[in-house]
Amino acid sequence: MPSNAERRAQTRGCLINVARRLFGQHGYADTSTGTILAGAGVTRGAMYYHFSGKAALFEAVCEALCQEAMAAIGKAVAEQRGSLATLKAGSLAWMRYLAREDVHRILVIEAPTVLGWQRWQALDNRYSFTLLKEGVEEAMADGSLQFAGSPQGLAVLLNGAMNALVTRAARADHLQCEQDLLALFDRFSGET
Repeated sequence: MPSNAERRAQTRGCLINVARRLFGQHGYADTSTGTILAGAGVTRGAMYYHFSGKAALFEAVCEALCQEAMAAIGKAVAEQRGSLATLKAGSLAWMRYLAREDVHRILVIEAPTVLGWQRWQALDNRYSFTLLKEGVEEAMADGSLQFAGSPQGLAVLLNGAMNALVTRAARADHLQCEQDLLALFDRFSGET
């Protein structure tokens, strides 16, 4: 028989999984708390034990998606050799993950509004931007990337470009967006 802690963890996980599916399909505004509760098979009190409301549950979904993105990046870079190859592989993995329709809707379109700019930016900094900045620092330190400014500045530039490409990839050819990203890295690496 599961312990109370295990049951609480199962309930929390179920709420996040159901909310993720519904937010991905219908969006935040068109997903009611009642629909989430019915899908998870839990009471309102059970939800409020874990989350202060629908917005807090949405933030937990965003956190889970960011953790999945980091796992996808980790898998993509595991076999890479060299800082530039690692940076490219990780960036492509991030872009491919965020281009998925449900993830794109939640993290790219809705999260800045639902969470607010500062909380969304903090989530980005805690996960993807920090990893990108570390990769840029390594590539600049070994000469794989050349940039007259700081690693922070190049990471901000690349992050903005990748965010724009992810948004465009949702409406355009994914392969072209990936090629554009690789061309951007090549521009700063001296490869053409």
